[in-house]
Amino acid sequence: MPSSSHEALHRIFQKDPALLTRALQSVLRIPFPEPREFAAMNVDLTEIEPVERRVDTLLRAETDEGDYLLVVESQGDIDKRKRGSWPYYLSYLHEKYHCEPVLIVITQSHATARWAAEPIHLGVRGCPSLTVRPFVLGPDNVPVIVDEREAEQDVPLAVLSAMTHGKGPRAAAILENLATALRTIDPDSAAVFVQFVDSCLADRQAQQMWRDLMTAIQYFWRHPLAEQVRGEGREEGREEGRAEGWAAAILRTLQRRRIDVPDSVRDRILASTDLDELGTWLDRAQEVTDAVDLFGDTC
Repeated sequence: MPSSSHEALHRIFQKDPALLTRALQSVLRIPFPEPREFAAMNVDLTEIEPVERRVDTLLRAETDEGDYLLVVESQGDIDKRKRGSWPYYLSYLHEKYHCEPVLIVITQSHATARWAAEPIHLGVRGCPSLTVRPFVLGPDNVPVIVDEREAEQDVPLAVLSAMTHGKGPRAAAILENLATALRTIDPDSAAVFVQFVDSCLADRQAQQMWRDLMTAIQYFWRHPLAEQVRGEGREEGREEGRAEGWAAAILRTLQRRRIDVPDSVRDRILASTDLDELGTWLDRAQEVTDAVDLFGDTC
């Protein structure tokens, strides 16, 4: 059964199809024409009798140079069976829709990325009848977005960066800047992206940090994923958890901005259970130059 990480890695392109062509153009440097329109297509490639075959995501991109079929495969580990099924997918789709198929593989693994990028040759060695060259998006070429402005300029790409590099040494900076960037888009889209990132964070510490950040800006708690994490906890337990998350986000924001936090300020932040108060402090944490200024005129 596909994991939630597997699903998120390709479903992000269903949420924002244009991200896929931007990745082809800017990350892989492929001169893919600018699409006028996208259409989601049936991923079932099964014929009448044979073995069931499905791609992860299939999009039709209409361009001035003709229509393309964008075949997206999320790949967690090396799977030698794909060396046979991927050529089948492309041949079947070309014959059925008379469009040019493009295979894009996305992975979080360096080793899987190297394996997936190897050309697939079918036929006589050295003179194949068919060669398939997958385009691969992975930790070796997806940009590491740690700049807040860069994240705000292309939030879906920043989400893809977090999903791909979420267990690397720069995960904290990626997640913090993405959390800020999510404030600039509509809440419904942000909530979907939050779940995609959460599903792909295999590192427990990074996942907890992400949930703390999302608690602070409330996307996490308004999303059904929150119920999965909290279980059947009581309402006061939820409020306490939210307050702790907000406090952690405030301290982390100050730390990222290299602002010294005296013990008295830290204690006051951690002791607060007033979500309105914590929300105000979090907003101020983005701007103050002295931690004491979080509290306004009082200390």
